[in-house]
Amino acid sequence: MTITDGHFADLGRRAPDDDDRAGCGEPIRLHYAQAGSAGAPLLLMLHGFPEAWHAWRDLMPAFEDDFHVVAPDQRGYNRSSRPAQVSAYRAPELIADLDALIVATGHQTAVVVAHDWGGAIAWGLALRHPERISRLVILNAPHPVPFARALVQDPAQRQASEYMNRLRAPGSEARLAENDFQRLDRMLTGFGPAEWFDDATRRRYHEAWRQPGALTGMVNWYRATPMHPPTPTDPGAARLVLDPDDFRVRVPTRVIWGMDDTALLPVLLDGLETMGDDLRVTRIDGVSHWLIHEAPARIGAEIRLQLGH
Repeated sequence: MTITDGHFADLGRRAPDDDDRAGCGEPIRLHYAQAGSAGAPLLLMLHGFPEAWHAWRDLMPAFEDDFHVVAPDQRGYNRSSRPAQVSAYRAPELIADLDALIVATGHQTAVVVAHDWGGAIAWGLALRHPERISRLVILNAPHPVPFARALVQDPAQRQASEYMNRLRAPGSEARLAENDFQRLDRMLTGFGPAEWFDDATRRRYHEAWRQPGALTGMVNWYRATPMHPPTPTDPGAARLVLDPDDFRVRVPTRVIWGMDDTALLPVLLDGLETMGDDLRVTRIDGVSHWLIHEAPARIGAEIRLQLGH
């Protein structure tokens, strides 16, 4: 196993400034770890909240013989650029980061494997830049059409997603930092078996969360999106009118879903196969939202199966 850390890609992009004029803010630089040969096809592994590149430590070695495996810290996280403005975390900005990162690592296309918020942005990349993705594997990350629908129409999913509104609230980053990140630790260990969250892993996460501005960057992903449960003062997902035809994925897509996820419920899989030209869903019982940690060997085998390796 050879994972090398400490790589950086200057994306030639800038975050919006306070006046939301793209091109006037700070340059965007993404930190990433990699494995395998740079001459092999690119496999891009995208983490979600509240993780970092090392979410993929147990899975990267399984693919290094066949791929150039790249696992970035996404914008706002750990050692990547952490702009303070909420506008810097809108979906088009985050999608453009991935488009630029593929090119910056010496490739034109990628296989993309993505979890949680990483999956949300991977869906967007597939929709906006299908030419960049040869195959897409999504792990417990909802497609925008069923998610928007469920946030408005399904009471159970609305309730399960209320944490999004708490993260959007002013000062949420300070609350997350309290008692040595107790709330974030519980977020990672409260969904299912958490033997994976040992002392060394905990230290890696805490180091990432302690980076200046990281907690604000992380919660700004939630503040920047309209995809959240409606509140008395903010319609959230209710303001969205999404035509399913505009959100149909044209690249081969496999969705692997831990069915014990209590934040993203099985209702989000209803009719999902109709949202892609070649989209299949694999449901796995006995694992939660943190499926890549709870059962890395099994999930790695499922991903390899979906990639035809």
